[in-house]
Amino acid sequence: RILEILQEDSRKTIREISQELNLTTTPVFERIKKLEKAGIIKQYVALLDTRKLGRKLHAFIDISIKDHSKAAIDSFVEEIISHPEVQACYHITGVSDFLLKIILEDVEQYNEFVLNKLSTVPNIGKVETRFSLSTRKDTHMIRI
Repeated sequence: RILEILQEDSRKTIREISQELNLTTTPVFERIKKLEKAGIIKQYVALLDTRKLGRKLHAFIDISIKDHSKAAIDSFVEEIISHPEVQACYHITGVSDFLLKIILEDVEQYNEFVLNKLSTVPNIGKVETRFSLSTRKDTHMIRI
């Protein structure tokens, strides 16, 4: 239950969480520290509204690579995740090898990303991009 509460609002104090769970603060504090130490709680962040920040273009890029050796994959991943536009990089099964999620201001910025960054990454065979028309669900909550 602590994880559910923190996923809803990670700014809640130990006291507020304790009151919600009808527990004293000490066991709640100890459980949270244990979850942090175990790496279950990785970090506390503020979730931003990308559209209100002017980043209205959400793109999903399928990438097929040429060389599938471990060294080539590691090199590709290291290079691709170094770009701040890349929000997520998934190594996937199926027709493509990787799926990238990028968030940009507009199509012009996407074009700049492809021409100046993506096209310089070695080992890329095929690229296919899809753009989001609307977001129907976007959550970071994990059901416990």
